[in-house]
Amino acid sequence: MSTGKEYNNPLVEQRADPWVYKHSDGYYYFTASVPEYDRIEIRRAASIEGLKTAEPFVAWRKYESGPLSANIWAPEIHHIDGKWYIYFAAARTTETNDGLFDHRMFALENASADPLTDAWEEKGQVKTAWESFALDATTFRHKGVLYYVWAQKDPNIPGNSNLYISEMSNPWTLQGKQTMIATPEYGWEKIGFSVNEGAAVLIREGRIFISYSASATDHNYCMGLLTADADSDLLDAASWSKTPEPVFQTNEENGQYGPGHNSFTVNEDGEDVLIYHARNYKEITGDPLYDPNRHTRAQVLHWNEDGTPNFGIPVKDTVRTPE
Repeated sequence: MSTGKEYNNPLVEQRADPWVYKHSDGYYYFTASVPEYDRIEIRRAASIEGLKTAEPFVAWRKYESGPLSANIWAPEIHHIDGKWYIYFAAARTTETNDGLFDHRMFALENASADPLTDAWEEKGQVKTAWESFALDATTFRHKGVLYYVWAQKDPNIPGNSNLYISEMSNPWTLQGKQTMIATPEYGWEKIGFSVNEGAAVLIREGRIFISYSASATDHNYCMGLLTADADSDLLDAASWSKTPEPVFQTNEENGQYGPGHNSFTVNEDGEDVLIYHARNYKEITGDPLYDPNRHTRAQVLHWNEDGTPNFGIPVKDTVRTPE
């Protein structure tokens, strides 16, 4: 098996939950959670490596108060029906700070050809069937239907978040049934927190794959995989199967800890590329969410003979980063 292109990792330092989108203009667009959790940045480059030094453009900043005022997490940039959209999660500040981790999902729209402009418009909250902790939305189109996949807490299910899918009537509005397609069930999904989050979609040769992240955001963070037949009813939970073991996880030998919250793209050579974050040390002081050194990394995604993705192991850093 060819090893494919190799990248000088980390690709972008101190950027967690990375999202890379290759547009029809040939450019790569990058966004991610910043350590301050206070804004949404976009970078653009002609190559994946070019994102390392690309100048960040601030598309949006949090408010001082209200539902969009704290912990701006996991933005994704998409181009849908001729317009740009950013999906992200935001929490609210209160006098008692009880809202800091009570996230909801929101959408921004930009009708300009160039998303690195100040034309971003708030489309409001993406409403789901109930009001509860919700985050990490992604979207994809299949057979003409626009789908939305996200993580949310069901008040009637023990745990922190499950994965759901729904059709969309437009890029900021859900329609019809909302189906839970994954809930933390294995031990490796429930270390520290019971979490299924950070979905990313890959469609290949008659199958739809959804990678996701599980457990707490320390060295236990890892990735699982859901699979559905491309001809199946994607809103039927029975269409989705889950791998019983993680497909991507900490590698002590390579010094990569807690890999997860990935996205997929294609490099200039036509190879599938896995974009993800990880730390290069294991021990963390305090809440891992406030440790800034989850760095964005890239590596070629390989494929098994049976057509399933082979994530391999997190690659060792080739560029030394501060610890």
